[in-house]
Amino acid sequence: MPHTEIGGHRLALSNLDKVLYPATGFTKGEAIRYYAAVADVLLPHLDGRPLSFLRFPDGVEGEKFFTKHVPPGTPDWVTTRKITVVSRTPLNQVLIQDEATLVWAANLAALELHTPQWQSDHQAEADRLVFDLDPGEGADILDCRRLADWLRERVADDGITLLPKTSGSKGLHLIAAIERTPSDRVSAYAKRLAQQAEAELPDHAVSKMAKDLRPGKVFVDWSQNNQAKTTAAPYTLRAKQRPTASTPLTWAELAAADRPEDLVFLGTDLPRRIEEYGDLLAPLLESAAGRGRIPV
Repeated sequence: MPHTEIGGHRLALSNLDKVLYPATGFTKGEAIRYYAAVADVLLPHLDGRPLSFLRFPDGVEGEKFFTKHVPPGTPDWVTTRKITVVSRTPLNQVLIQDEATLVWAANLAALELHTPQWQSDHQAEADRLVFDLDPGEGADILDCRRLADWLRERVADDGITLLPKTSGSKGLHLIAAIERTPSDRVSAYAKRLAQQAEAELPDHAVSKMAKDLRPGKVFVDWSQNNQAKTTAAPYTLRAKQRPTASTPLTWAELAAADRPEDLVFLGTDLPRRIEEYGDLLAPLLESAAGRGRIPV
């Protein structure tokens, strides 16, 4: 079994040739190399945030395992925290604080990394606002743009700056850095704006979760601001047919896209994009002085 040493920690790596994405032949070894390659931009967005993993040890067409608890056999050098706000029973969760832990998780075939909008030292006090724009049947990511522009302008009126990224699936995420605010207040604000979007753009937007309302429209999912909910992290791989990644965008390239495929990025695309653009979500990491305030 091959080994690697990262940050003074020795890791055993297993089944590197196992194909996790049969449609493309993308292997577990390539997934590990991907996460190592994007570690510098990914880790700051994971800092302090308890991880929920989606593991696919037999590939994306096999059984998946949703993991919130610290997995059995976790090395003692992996940072963990007791989390009390996501369920009635406290649970221990992993925090990915360094490249060694990121590679360890990738070796578990933890392809998808999901985080809440708060950090473990201020549980249920969000420092991010998120909207997940989810196209219904007959709609696509290009149909998300009108809503994205509406939300961008609307929250700007409240002094909040939204930044876009692909979900890595079929939709679009809009994220803003905010002053620490109780999650229930942030969720109520996001819900109010989703309802306003539906009222002003009734042919395009849906604020309710019922799937029978979504054909041809875009669901403005405000619920991921709930303290118990999580969102796909920036740069995480997604367990789709191809190894797509949740990719930060510029507003200009979002507007310029002619077809949905223009906004699909694979893990193999990301190192080049990062070299060209850097971390487009770096403003989310600014000090409190640069954060928006959720109105009362």
